[in-house]
Amino acid sequence: MVREDHDLAFMLRYENIASYEEGMVRILDRRVYPTETRFEVCKSVMDVRNAIKNMVTQSAGPYTAVGMGMALAAYECRDRGEKETLEYLKEASYLLSTSRPTTSKRYASITESCIPVALNALKEGRKADEAIREHVYSLNDNRYSRICRISNYLAREIPDGGAVMTQCFGETIVGMMARTLKEEGKNVRFFCPETRPYFQGARLTATVLSEMGFDTTVITDNMPAFVLKNENIDVFTSAADAITMDGYVVNKVGTLGIAICAKYFGTKTFVTGDPDKFHKAIDDVKIEMRDPKFSLEAMGVRTAPKGVKGYYPAFDITPPSLITGIVTDIGIYDPLNLNSYFLDGGEGEY
Repeated sequence: MVREDHDLAFMLRYENIASYEEGMVRILDRRVYPTETRFEVCKSVMDVRNAIKNMVTQSAGPYTAVGMGMALAAYECRDRGEKETLEYLKEASYLLSTSRPTTSKRYASITESCIPVALNALKEGRKADEAIREHVYSLNDNRYSRICRISNYLAREIPDGGAVMTQCFGETIVGMMARTLKEEGKNVRFFCPETRPYFQGARLTATVLSEMGFDTTVITDNMPAFVLKNENIDVFTSAADAITMDGYVVNKVGTLGIAICAKYFGTKTFVTGDPDKFHKAIDDVKIEMRDPKFSLEAMGVRTAPKGVKGYYPAFDITPPSLITGIVTDIGIYDPLNLNSYFLDGGEGEY
């Protein structure tokens, strides 16, 4: 069977995101990629938690990493009884799923699903760690398949010869969008804001799009308004770390500012992803505040004088009034009508 990561860029292939081998999880260090292709080696569940917390992997990367972390947890408790194994896996699930607060519910849906997989494997005389690894690959295939359908709907909104602005690194949807546009023979220009302080837009989004053959331009984070006005941008698109049922989008800080500018200049804003039924309202979401020192430097080089303070919210909140549509695996929905997604048979991404 052909896996859903076929024909995608290097960093979007399953094993290159995060992989488990006996007693070890390897995670592509996105803090240095593509300048350096380096894998963080994690030999404990706490190592995996810290790698996610410290942004070794970002965007949807942690959804693979937490699952592989659960495989490692099953290995760590391989000699324990059923009751002790269950408790150990529950503890590991909590540690991994709470590594970053804003997306903890999505992480938990993955880590918790690994527990019965491990217990069933042990009852059948199979290795629990290997069963979880295969389960995670199966989850990835399912998620990639859903995102492929999302990309088909999004591609319809992008004209041949058009221009698209992205934000941060939308992970799988970036690769799937590029693959779909290539299959349709569309010639599209991409403009990628750099996305400080880790520069995911400049390093990751731009790498995937250029590697897959598209005209790709990196801009600084203070250029979107000028580019929207002067480069005839047809679509601004981003993924989302959370899409609440009342239509709000939580994504990398800076998304709100671009959406405001896009609205002003008449550019359509499409957010990709399925609604989060466990986030009934925006009040359910906790915005993660990260180390403010990262706003005072660029790729480890200090850019601000001593004595000044930094401020670093990891995400911002874009209201439904600025969003043209939420692009899901079964169609495009008005952000104020997301209940219809589930009424129409949508299952959600996580």
